[in-house]
Amino acid sequence: QVQLVESGGGLVQAGDSLRLSCATSDPTFSDYAMGWFRQAPGKERTFLAAISWNGGITEYADSVKDRFSISRDNAKNTLYLQMNGLEFEDTAVYFCAAGRMSWELKSGKVSYWGQGTQVTVSS
Repeated sequence: QVQLVESGGGLVQAGDSLRLSCATSDPTFSDYAMGWFRQAPGKERTFLAAISWNGGITEYADSVKDRFSISRDNAKNTLYLQMNGLEFEDTAVYFCAAGRMSWELKSGKVSYWGQGTQVTVSS
C-alpha cells in the first residue's frame, strides 16, 4: 500500500497560481506513473495530468493543458502540479494517484489514491 499525501491547496483569487505537492515515504515511488485528478462538488472525479515514472512522458486533459504542468522529483519522492491562471471553475478537491502507466491513469486505472487537498478559487 503506497500512501500519498497531497499539500499546497488553499483559497486563491482568480488569475493566481498555485503549486500542489504529493509526497510519499514509499521507496517504490519511482516505479509508478503518477497523476492528478480533481472532483468538484456534485461532479465526478476527472483526470487532469499524468507523468511517466521517469518524467519522460506527460499527458494532460485538454481543459488544463495550457495552464497546468505536472512534474516529479524521484529523489524527493514527490509529485507536483503547477497551476497557473486559476479560474473559479478550477475549484475542486485535487487528488494525486499512482498507477502502472501514464496512459492507464488517463483512462482512470489507478492503483493508489491520496486523500485530496481542497483548492478554492474566488471570482
